[in-house]
Amino acid sequence: MTWRSVILGLLGATLISGLCYFNDWVLHQTFLVGNAMPPSIYGTLIIVTCLVNPLLQKWRLRGSELAVIMAITLAAASIPGGGLVRSMVPALLIPHHVQKTNPGWRAADIVGQIPKHMMADPSVDEETVIHGFVQGLGKGADHISPARVPWRGWTRTLAYWGTLVIALWTALLGIGLVIHRQWVSHEHLPYPIARFTMALFPDRKSNVPSIFQNKLFWLGAALILALHLNNFAHAWFPDVVIPVTRRLDFRAFTRTFPMLRSGGGGEMFNPFIYNIVIAIVYFIPSDASFSLGIGPYVWCVLAGILAKYGFKLDAPIEGTGYFALNPRAFILFGSHMAILATILYTGRNYYLQVAKRAFFLKSSQEIESDAVHGFRLFVVCSIILFCLLWASGIDPVIAIPYLFITYTIFIVLTRINAETGQIYLKAYYWPCAILWGFLGAQTLGPRQFLILMLISTVLVIDPREAILPFFANSLKVLDATKVKLGRMTFWCALAIVLALCISLPATLWIKYDIGNATNDHWATVVAPPVAFNNALLLQRKMTSQGLPIQETGSVISRLKYLAPNKTCVGMAVIGFALVVVTSAARLRFPGFPLHPLIFVTWAATPLRTMGFSYLIGWAIKATITKYGGSKAYNSFKPFMLGVIAGEIFGALIPSIIGLIYFIITRQMPKSFNVIPG
Repeated sequence: MTWRSVILGLLGATLISGLCYFNDWVLHQTFLVGNAMPPSIYGTLIIVTCLVNPLLQKWRLRGSELAVIMAITLAAASIPGGGLVRSMVPALLIPHHVQKTNPGWRAADIVGQIPKHMMADPSVDEETVIHGFVQGLGKGADHISPARVPWRGWTRTLAYWGTLVIALWTALLGIGLVIHRQWVSHEHLPYPIARFTMALFPDRKSNVPSIFQNKLFWLGAALILALHLNNFAHAWFPDVVIPVTRRLDFRAFTRTFPMLRSGGGGEMFNPFIYNIVIAIVYFIPSDASFSLGIGPYVWCVLAGILAKYGFKLDAPIEGTGYFALNPRAFILFGSHMAILATILYTGRNYYLQVAKRAFFLKSSQEIESDAVHGFRLFVVCSIILFCLLWASGIDPVIAIPYLFITYTIFIVLTRINAETGQIYLKAYYWPCAILWGFLGAQTLGPRQFLILMLISTVLVIDPREAILPFFANSLKVLDATKVKLGRMTFWCALAIVLALCISLPATLWIKYDIGNATNDHWATVVAPPVAFNNALLLQRKMTSQGLPIQETGSVISRLKYLAPNKTCVGMAVIGFALVVVTSAARLRFPGFPLHPLIFVTWAATPLRTMGFSYLIGWAIKATITKYGGSKAYNSFKPFMLGVIAGEIFGALIPSIIGLIYFIITRQMPKSFNVIPG
């Protein structure tokens, strides 16, 4: 690790933090981050290794330096986009606006039930803080200066949430250090994204990676890049350029498979082809790729069959929107818990020894100091998080399971990424809803439940750009290039703080300049009121049943109101059992075709668009292996790495052209998207 690499990494963190919201929701280009393999970062890596390094000669960036730059930049990438700031900023102010226009909210003063430090403060200047945010203060081409942003209305709440985010993200860095050695050295997970990254690093005796000397790599990259550049040209000149379709049309078969359609699988009759998914599948076990591909079809058929008998897996049992109780969320939660249990059981001896060393006890085996320090970091940050939740009105008895479920989300998503390379996935269950389903709303209390939902809205409503998958891949690459992991954790934590300090003001400036409505309907309209709508429904229900709305006593004293939802608990048990049974079948029957991860991904919406690509990748790999053997399989690896590079570069170039076009003409470029996100 050199100072040059650290400075360049922090520069990358600065750029992605400052440009992310502008690129995504003003220029409407392919997301700068968007998923676990950001084209902006990995595309820049391709440019550096392909064009810049050969020109630098003896000043070229070494593999270890590139690993440091990537790790710091990826840590920052978890902040500005969908993973946090995109939904965080509107969630802290839009409820004020809704309450002013919604009589039901106003009568209950639902926003006033949130601690003042957890929401933006409109009292400093209501007209500017609320209406300026919603409508924008800029006029036409005249943009406001940063000084016109009502910072005083945001200082208090951003200080609280910034502390909470830093504590949670740093705790996840600690978890990453703990699980790293077990997953890499003991379980030998494939880490497909890290494998692609290291393939682009230059050899010690050369300025370029060895993969660049393989013609199949360039063939794969050229074919995919040409496809995307052609389609990008079509977006600008539709009357001149003929597009290459990436979408297949099987809608004629909708009547043949009515259960698939009625189970929510209508879009799977018109699948989109993602080349990057097909290529990543080449580097993961076949049972995993087959399971990820077939999973959404199995789910939709099952959902269609049950819907025929009146049981809808996606229908709310109680509540509304994202935090409503529904069977799908609890099946996924149960399967996530089973995967977490498997992770802990498989590495039980190693994790126990790490914990012993962390608490200054003797261990029966040699444990790396990085894992020990990581565990201590996790414990300290968890205590800080616990205190922050307690200070905000969350009962200690509730704060502990809430944090546990939150950690489970990130750990299991990281496991999926490390084992299958899946770049776009969300959990589709939320800690507040899980506690609601298992304890009942009366046990939680309406005000505490509202606070839990707001916290979930900010932290985990859309964890597709999560810090832990980024960090886990970075640790794999850093370890392979002999970089000290403990020292890099400090720089990654610093990058997180830097990203918060840049992306929050940048996003607020854009919001107050052009207004909240940036064609991001989900983050600006759908997500912010969900917590308050559910809390209002709950309070009305309790009033109609003659139950007191005001919370008295601790959660323990309210256990007499314990009312777990039987359907939710049953679905969680089923999800857990499915993973356990599948895991046992894999051990008992060699060649068993399903992987347990099918049950944590099969109901996820992203796989409904990517599932067909997984099946194509699985079929290609199976065909090459069957008819060409291991030699043919290995010979095609450079081609697949080239396909990944071409897909990433095909997403990056249009974004660069769009930015240049906007700077020169001040007109919006054509929107063009390549990678799922």
